[in-house]
Amino acid sequence: MNFKAVLFDLDGTLLDSIDDIADSMNKVLDMFGFKQHEVEKYKYFVGDGIDILVRRSVPDSCKDEALINLCLSAMKKEYSLHCKDKTRVYEGIPELLDGLCAIGRKLAILSNKPHDQTQVVVSEMLGKWKFEPAIGAKDGIPKKPDPFAAIEIANSLKITPDDILYLGDTQTDMKTALAAGMFPAGALWGFRKSDELLDAGARILFLHPLDLLKFI
Repeated sequence: MNFKAVLFDLDGTLLDSIDDIADSMNKVLDMFGFKQHEVEKYKYFVGDGIDILVRRSVPDSCKDEALINLCLSAMKKEYSLHCKDKTRVYEGIPELLDGLCAIGRKLAILSNKPHDQTQVVVSEMLGKWKFEPAIGAKDGIPKKPDPFAAIEIANSLKITPDDILYLGDTQTDMKTALAAGMFPAGALWGFRKSDELLDAGARILFLHPLDLLKFI
């Protein structure tokens, strides 16, 4: 299909960042006397922003908003210091991005990761490629699955949403794509399973990044 641009999620799609997220949150939990979680659980805690990650990570019995906010503040600080320790680009992503650039497709990123950390990891790990733009979670801009930011990206690219393929690894991404009028595609190398992506409206699933290039 002749899409003019690809809009990427970041964590679980371009970057395998789960170890740094888990390590940072587990350190915060330990600081406040809460039980830590296995890395696999964080694959289901992430995707909807750092504030939701913290709420999912603390015990269900914790209803103290002041304490939750302290955990959130600590997580923001901890993750800002360690967002690059173990994070890596998924196998096949460099070749995918090279291939998309070679055939003239525009690239963009929309993440629910805090914007500052989004800028840091994109600059250092994906700086070879031009993303127009790469946006993380900012105050005043609704997070995914709200389609506002995705539509703004389409407008900035001067490309209609139905000419954009949206690639992500969670139901939040599929819902965002559908709400924005984009083509929802699921990345099976990411954090979630195929059933979740299909149930949320994925039109196609890719086992490997280069499968997307073949599709386009």
